[in-house]
Amino acid sequence: MSTPRILIAGIGNIFLGDDAFGVEVAQRLAQRPLPAGVRVVDFGIRGLDLTYALLDGQDAVILVDAVPRGGPPGTLYVIEPEAEGRPEPGAADLLIETHSLDPVKVLRLAAALGAQVGRLLLVGCEPQTPDAEDEMSMGLSDPVRAAVDEAVPLIESLVARILQGECSALAR
Repeated sequence: MSTPRILIAGIGNIFLGDDAFGVEVAQRLAQRPLPAGVRVVDFGIRGLDLTYALLDGQDAVILVDAVPRGGPPGTLYVIEPEAEGRPEPGAADLLIETHSLDPVKVLRLAAALGAQVGRLLLVGCEPQTPDAEDEMSMGLSDPVRAAVDEAVPLIESLVARILQGECSALAR
């Protein structure tokens, strides 16, 4: 049996405050020892690079990103997006912008190009709503910075569960 290939993909824009959550988590994880077959990449806003990485054939992908869902800032979410029942992508769904990364569009483009991803999880963090004058700012808010410290062991535990073959719902 071969070693499963797991991609941990940090997503976000470092110039948009809490949007840099995924980037920060990826940078921290990249400094830690990880099991064989696990790769961490800070994709930032490089959607085409993520698309090509998905084409390499991954047994599991963990996307890490800021995810506004209405909870308190710093709340962590583990989401397992449904692959079934998605409509076929239209031409506009397959266009990738070079200065932003829309994970849904990246996944649709990768699927249209034949990418095979066995398992997809999203570790998201509720961002703090920026003030109008702070919209373009570097640096995480205090609640999101604290959530980075919690996200690292959470992702490591998800990787361990995937490697142990736990296929039951991991999302919470």
